Amino acid sequence: DLQLRLLPSARCLFDQPVQVKVEGLRSRQVVTMRARSTDEKGVVFGSSATYRADGSGEIDLLRDHSLSGSYVGVEPMGLLWSLKADALHKYFFKNNALQPHVVKFSVHEEGREDRMLAEVTNERLLIGDGVSQLPVKGRNFQGVLFTPPGEGPFPAVLDLCTFASEKRASLLANKGFVVLTVPVYSDHPDNVKQMHLDHFKEAVDFLQQQPKVSCLGSKGVGIVSRSKGGEIALSLAAFVPGVEATVWINGCSAVLLVPLYYKNQQIFPPLLFDTNKLIHTESGASIMKYGFENPVAEKNKDSLVPIEQAKGRFLFVASEDDLCLDSKVYMDQMVERLKHHGKENFETVRYPGAGHLLEAPYSPYCTSSFHRVLPYVVLWGGEARAHAAAEVHLWSKIQEFFKTHLKIITDQGLRAAN
Repeated sequence: DLQLRLLPSARCLFDQPVQVKVEGLRSRQVVTMRARSTDEKGVVFGSSATYRADGSGEIDLLRDHSLSGSYVGVEPMGLLWSLKADALHKYFFKNNALQPHVVKFSVHEEGREDRMLAEVTNERLLIGDGVSQLPVKGRNFQGVLFTPPGEGPFPAVLDLCTFASEKRASLLANKGFVVLTVPVYSDHPDNVKQMHLDHFKEAVDFLQQQPKVSCLGSKGVGIVSRSKGGEIALSLAAFVPGVEATVWINGCSAVLLVPLYYKNQQIFPPLLFDTNKLIHTESGASIMKYGFENPVAEKNKDSLVPIEQAKGRFLFVASEDDLCLDSKVYMDQMVERLKHHGKENFETVRYPGAGHLLEAPYSPYCTSSFHRVLPYVVLWGGEARAHAAAEVHLWSKIQEFFKTHLKIITDQGLRAAN
């Protein structure tokens, strides 16, 4: 009797691994394992890998290696991260936390797509039991607030997404953080002629006033950011009190594309993008990383964020194969700047073989897609397997960083201190 099983359960959180097992095959039988999922835009993504059963007719993806297909070798979660659309340049949109990421796993006779032997559905939840999701609107910002179950107090994190997405915020809330996700672009990028740090400061203030955060409260808020969100995160760390821990992932050390204002004054002119420096490739996607001027060049130094003013801690994360921004160079420049000012309030992580779009673990890896800020299809960089491994490592690193540097002060702690 053939069985396809997902252990420990067919329902799990998005960032949890599952063990995929097949039992009841013939001894040494070769089969094709498949996964399929449809994103929020209705685009179907699929992956497949060929496996040979052992002597007792079993396949275990924790142990067995794929012989061919979307990946080769032992990759227990390979069917998930290698999910890919038939059309080129497609990114897997999964932004709504209330809907699970549904993946159908199936086993087929080798080379016979039509001969399905078994199927099981994996429901990968973005929001855990008891976590609340609340859309919020401030005077100058809108976002979504995720709050864990229980009394608290909980550490608070502002999640700066380039465009609205609930994925990372909801997954962090499952880990015991109050998380407010706010998009950097709440309007079409073409309509955004300037940005205001005050709007993001308002989001920080809002977070600090949450009942499960403030109480006697924590030592301030954390910020997690990637790409365009990175420079906003650096600016908040440099100018706004109470930002204790900032995660900067594959961003820039300077302000890009549009000027940044604070308290009705321009604080940074932008580094501009030179479209002549785009590198076009045969796939139709372009390499963007060489299009921005060097932020540490004398003429551009007014665009650099003075991160040495920050009181909190930094975690700088750079993918070494980022083809969108030269994030490794920007990170090295920031480290040099902090050291020059006698600062040691930072740590760095580098990921060889990873690309720009570092996401939550087991997300379908995207090689190229439409950029949405600059109107081009771009290559994001990275090699799928190394990129997927980087996402798993980074996810635990982010949690550890916030738990270490967003200390919660409880009543007992205060009494003990006195």
